[in-house]
This record gives sequence, structure tokens and C-alpha cells, in this order.
Amino acid sequence: MKVNRPIRPKQKKIAPPPSSPEITRASVAALVPVTTFKLHKLLAQKGLGSRREMEILIASGQVSINGAVASVGDRVGPDDVVRIGKRVIRFRMEESTPKVILYHKPEGEIVSRSDPQGRPSVFDKLPHLDSSKWIAIGRLDFNTSGLLIFTTDGGLANRLMHPRFEVEREYAVRIVGVLTAEQMRLLTTGVALKDGEAKFSYLSDQGGEGTNHWYRVILKEGKNREVRRMFEAVGLTVSRLMRVRFGPINLPPRVKRGKWIELDDKEIKRLLNLIK
Repeated sequence: MKVNRPIRPKQKKIAPPPSSPEITRASVAALVPVTTFKLHKLLAQKGLGSRREMEILIASGQVSINGAVASVGDRVGPDDVVRIGKRVIRFRMEESTPKVILYHKPEGEIVSRSDPQGRPSVFDKLPHLDSSKWIAIGRLDFNTSGLLIFTTDGGLANRLMHPRFEVEREYAVRIVGVLTAEQMRLLTTGVALKDGEAKFSYLSDQGGEGTNHWYRVILKEGKNREVRRMFEAVGLTVSRLMRVRFGPINLPPRVKRGKWIELDDKEIKRLLNLIK
């Protein structure tokens, strides 16, 4: 007896799903926006000058990006090639904080990289930098000791030095003799110097006798030899001068003369927040 088997419909072959495109590093990178930075800011952070000076340099046509003349306001990323003239400027984009050093300057050193007289320079004592340079925040004359701040960030240096920000400089001053009440009044209300009037925003008698009498003074500007010239204007000679504070930074007692310490990232970020 013949058994009729049920007729089964023919199964259609189902095509396999299209293979997903291979996920590669390049394809992922293409989806992630590239972080860019303002050109003049990066140049300032390299220690090549203040941000304003870098804007002027860019506007003069001396800076190029990937072979094209740069414009003020341009931004660059990690793959861009930046040149000043023929010199290639290399950036490390991951470095978000500049370097900052506190140096205890002794008497007998100049704050300059070269000197016709061959005198010792503060820059001889600083650690070597491969791709940037140290910028001195404020100067001290040959016979003045105390706190000097160095950074690789031109913007930070400008923020601390520019007169419009009125950043305080505090000094310990030793004189021969004692200030009279009238001399103290003149020094805190204004004495005439060749380059304009100057005054201390704070003046305090710290005591002492004879040739060892000390005062504490605060200025909000940094003219050449200003403290010495102000005392000379009232008839007194400064026998020793030492800067103990610049803005929010005090000279650390542990830093001996001719020695330096480098601030860590946490300390630098705190400094940047203080001077915003």
C-alpha cells in the first residue's frame, strides 16, 4: 500500500546577515573629536613670551601651521606641525599644567642669561629644559636676595608681573638708622622718583639697633631698584634687601640660598586658581 507523504514547501535559503565592518583603532578615532588648543596660548606655555606677545608674533606672519601662515585665533591639535620661521615647535598636548620653580637667590647673581662682565647668573642654577625655557617672574638686582619664581608659561608670568594686576611684592629691608614718623608718612603716601611717584602699601618696623634695623614693606609694582631708591629719596641707605613674598607665594624657609624647589601639579593648580 502506497503511503502519500505530505508535501513540504521548499525552504528558502536565508542569506546570512551582512558582516559588520571591522572595528579598528582608526575608525574609533574618527568618531572621537580631536582636542585642539589656541595657538597663541600653547606658544606662551612653551615659554616663548606672553600670550599678547604671541598674538603679535602670529599676526606678523612668522608662524605657520602645516606649511600655511597662521592667523590669530587659530587652533592646533596633536598632529599639526607648527613652525616659527624654520624652527619646528613641538607641543605635548597632555601637559595641562606649566612648570614652576621657586629659587632663593643669593646676593651676587644677575637675573639674565648673559652678562658682559661675566657675573654668575641665576639661570646657571636651574634644571635644564629640552623644549622650552625658564621665564623669570620679576627681577632682583645684583645685590638683592630672596624669592624668584620661574615658569615655562608666559601667560602665568604676565599675569603675575603686569602692573594692572597689582600683585604684591613683600621685602625685608635693613637700613642704617631708624625711620622717623615723617619719613614713614612720605614712604606710604608717595615719594618722587625719576620714573614717577612710588609708595609702599604697607610699612612696618621690625626692630633692631644701629646698623641692623629691619623693616617690612609691600609694593604693588616692580620698578627697577624701587625699594632702594625710595629709601634713598628720604635720605636713608638700604644695607640689605630680601624679597620674602611675591603675590600668593612666600619664600619657603626650607629653601636655602642658591637652591630651588619645583612645585608639584597640585600646588601649581592651586596657584593658578588664586590668580584667576
